[in-house]
Amino acid sequence: MELPSHAHEAVLETLDCYAERYGAKDAEACARLFAGDPDVILIGTGADEWWVGTAEVRMQFERNFAEATETRFEWTSRHVAAAGNAAWVAAEAVVHVIVDGTPHSIPLRFSVVLEQRDGEWKWLHRHASVAAGGQEKGIAYPTEPGTRS
Repeated sequence: MELPSHAHEAVLETLDCYAERYGAKDAEACARLFAGDPDVILIGTGADEWWVGTAEVRMQFERNFAEATETRFEWTSRHVAAAGNAAWVAAEAVVHVIVDGTPHSIPLRFSVVLEQRDGEWKWLHRHASVAAGGQEKGIAYPTEPGTRS
């Protein structure tokens, strides 16, 4: 189902707010995009990055920002869909960071599930991932090249 244009823009605005707050390294402001529910979830790219509840979500951002001296988030594509007062976004982005003095640009796949509450779109779930590097184009699983017959 497609959102009315004003709601579509409001959902995308939450992503723009995220990018701005991430670039400012503001962990508290990033966490405020999420609903205050104890079961909101943030899944990051690291093996241990599975955070439940707003306190843990904030901890993830604090860790990210402690490791990088500079951060910038760039959206490269965004798709929004909805049903009722729920919406979801599938997006691609590049996060630009400087870690230990070295710049990195990391392409991400990004999804967000939102719910409209009291006229505001709040994040309930956010998942970021990096495409599997060992997965050849046209192959379904990230296995070693040349090991499949």
